Amino acid sequence: MDLTRRHALTATAALAAAPLLRSAPAQAAVPVADKQAPSYYRYRVGDAQVNVVSDGISTFPLSDGFVLNVMKDEVGEALEAAFLPKDKVSIQFAPLVINTGGKLVVLDTGNGPGAFASSKGNVGQFAGNMAAAGFDAKAVDLVVISHFHGDHINGLLDASGKPAFPNAEVLVPAAEWKYFMDDGEMSRAPSGRMQSVFQTVRKVFDTGLNKKVTPYEWGKDVAPGLLAVETRGHTPGHTSFVLSSGADKVFIQSDVTNVPALFVTHPGWHLMFDQDPAMAETTRRKTYDMLAAEKMRVQGFHFPFPAMGHIEKTADGYRMVPSPWNPVI
Repeated sequence: MDLTRRHALTATAALAAAPLLRSAPAQAAVPVADKQAPSYYRYRVGDAQVNVVSDGISTFPLSDGFVLNVMKDEVGEALEAAFLPKDKVSIQFAPLVINTGGKLVVLDTGNGPGAFASSKGNVGQFAGNMAAAGFDAKAVDLVVISHFHGDHINGLLDASGKPAFPNAEVLVPAAEWKYFMDDGEMSRAPSGRMQSVFQTVRKVFDTGLNKKVTPYEWGKDVAPGLLAVETRGHTPGHTSFVLSSGADKVFIQSDVTNVPALFVTHPGWHLMFDQDPAMAETTRRKTYDMLAAEKMRVQGFHFPFPAMGHIEKTADGYRMVPSPWNPVI
């Protein structure tokens, strides 16, 4: 008690004397930075190195139709519970550059240079961040695509519409290729978003790449140690991957879920971007039951950067536990 009183008296005296002290000379203001450092993060899976390279973040107002089977107010409450703004959604994008030791592999390519221009740099950052991470697009051996939504394939082309990875073989899911390159399926697609998806697919693969792709099948390695896994629902050919090296592995879930605060926590919620929402939910639950049981690391394309962690089963859903940032590779 006496110690506290003495401290209080000393502090009071110091405050009283403060106006009598000569003011220190003002220091020159430091210019305020207007950019983040390039966003990339590296970790190892056995002998392979995974480089998570941000493509940026898209933020837009929360709408009634973002979650198809839940009212907007309930979605807002879930966002607020996760300490996020309740009236808007921010979706992150995280393509990968995987160095297997023998091959340099890009897994999904982000929103592309057109989106970079139209969003004033908020998305479409993959090419710039990849270069900042020390990778030359001309040195990429393989580009592996998980599915054909624009935020995964638009980065296949550069600003002039030419292949962004000129020396790479482009691998695509056989089921996805069969569906989206079918003229009949395109003619039956609903107007609006789905027609736009088809048009983007044709622009990238017909006009840009001249159909120079290699379809791959589920259940087989598409690159050294990279196993393609069927996770349909988000799209007809949606694919995830297991990267293995030695005894170590990570599950690369692509778009099994979107914003984890919504769709990991509430696996029964149906996202507007899921082509078959019921199948997507079934796939999500099956995948997360497996990840929780095996305690396997998971890398998510739309998880908060650097988009890697673990899935824990809860009473009525799941919880994403982010892995801590490690300053050492």
